[in-house]
Amino acid sequence: MSQNDWLAFEQPLNERVRTFLRLETLFAQYAHHAGDDSEWGLRASMHSLLDILSVVSRSDLKVEVVKELSEQHAALSRLSEREGVDQSRLQATLREIDSVMNALNALSSQFAQQALRESEFLVSILNRATIPGGTCGFDLPLLHHWLNMPEGRARRDLEAWYADLDAFQRAISLYLQLLRSSTTAHDCRAEQGTHIHTPERTYALVRVLMPRGSLVYPEISAGRHRFSIRFLACSDVNQRPLQSDDDITFRLQCCVL
Repeated sequence: MSQNDWLAFEQPLNERVRTFLRLETLFAQYAHHAGDDSEWGLRASMHSLLDILSVVSRSDLKVEVVKELSEQHAALSRLSEREGVDQSRLQATLREIDSVMNALNALSSQFAQQALRESEFLVSILNRATIPGGTCGFDLPLLHHWLNMPEGRARRDLEAWYADLDAFQRAISLYLQLLRSSTTAHDCRAEQGTHIHTPERTYALVRVLMPRGSLVYPEISAGRHRFSIRFLACSDVNQRPLQSDDDITFRLQCCVL
């Protein structure tokens, strides 16, 4: 089976990776809506942008990402001394890490908070976005006006607000790529729908790979010293999933950098 034939279910094992995975989803949402310049596409882009700014502004993620990538750069640099290493691929990865870190270091540590503080427009939308239907035209007439500005003005504004976040998107994407490729998946078997795993070390991410189209899915519960995988059967989301009693074959990745 090719890689596209598998569906990955992921469970972060620390807060940093949990935040990175959430941001990865938000960046993907923004990228998807970026191609839609209708009023509803612009609205969706705005909500994704505000979600990203809110997450990034809560802590100093820039320092954390730079620290992680710096450690990976040092570890990969040491690999260059080993025989049998694909030097062209290794050097390309090192150059990519350098490029991402340079872009991050050029940003102010508090740029997300600053972007929100300096724009009453963004803050007004953020304050209403948690209310169902709270960004209607009668609630925010300025938003209604902006969404209908001619000649792509709204999209250009969105791209300007997003510009500094592009470095974050590249950095998080690269980190997660390195994390997911840190180990290969191996075959496992869940007897009567349950698998208990006691890891030999502290991992950052657990990935369970299932064939696409499978009628069961994994529910992962992870702690410091072990994690369990329970497979549930669901062919209709209108019915409550039930634990499978079958022996389930799956692939498992325990990732750490």
